[in-house]
Amino acid sequence: MNVYPSDLDASGLSFAVVVSRFNHLVSAALLEGCERTLLERGAEATAIDVAWVPGAFEIPLAARVLATSGRYAGIIVLGSVIRGGTPHFDYVCIGVTDGVREVMRDTGIPVAFGVLTTDDIDQALARCGGEHGHKGEEVALAAIEMARLCERAGQAPGESA
Repeated sequence: MNVYPSDLDASGLSFAVVVSRFNHLVSAALLEGCERTLLERGAEATAIDVAWVPGAFEIPLAARVLATSGRYAGIIVLGSVIRGGTPHFDYVCIGVTDGVREVMRDTGIPVAFGVLTTDDIDQALARCGGEHGHKGEEVALAAIEMARLCERAGQAPGESA
């Protein structure tokens, strides 16, 4: 039996981080935790590229463009969709979730999902270093682990299974 151990060493890996400008306060906090974690785990600052996009709905296209560039071991997507009084929240959440899943499936590049979907700003901020942890840190670790898993399994970045 082959067992792939968890590996959270980002040394030698490159990442693209796609960040939504909408709900900027939350996005900036997620990005700060994400970047800090990647650097603490050994990634070089020059191996982390950040692409800001207008909103969460634009995240999948940016993730696809970056994933297909062949430059990254993993993509990290960050943002915050906060429920309002219309169904718009549901459409955006479904669109970004489905879109990001398709990017990962179609490209074979790990995409770590750090788009918060909350009822209000307080819930979002509680997930940016508050009482519910730091999702920016968590997705950085997930991206590292999945990039290393793909590497160890013999799959070069961008090579579909």
